[in-house]
Amino acid sequence: MIDQQLIQRINELARKKKAEGLTNQEKQEQARLYQVYLKAIRGQVKQQLSQIRFVDKQ
Repeated sequence: MIDQQLIQRINELARKKKAEGLTNQEKQEQARLYQVYLKAIRGQVKQQLSQIRFVDKQ
């Protein structure tokens, strides 16, 4: 699930990576957080696509 804390931490790590670089532990955390985020996004997209119904007007 995507919550505000997850997004905030991802953004913090992204800013730190750009400014000064990340430690190995932070790189691992960032990769894990990205996976959590992407899994949640994919789940949301799949759920929305599963709700689409095509109607043939013929």
